[in-house]
Amino acid sequence: MKQIIIEVTPEVADAYQSASHRERQKIQSLISILLQKPADEDIALLREIMDEISDRAAARGLTPEILESILNER
Repeated sequence: MKQIIIEVTPEVADAYQSASHRERQKIQSLISILLQKPADEDIALLREIMDEISDRAAARGLTPEILESILNER
């Protein structure tokens, strides 16, 4: 294996660092898959990942209004 460095927000970095070993392995696997699959297969995988992210965000209280507010801050 070879390490890479990607830039993320401090909150994402904190979440990753506090994740269990198993959760980190899942994240690493997802990144590897995303970078290896042909482009035509990426769309389905991306939709799956986005759905999971959306579900997790909603479970943590993120509403469309809050998201829009966050996006408009930039």
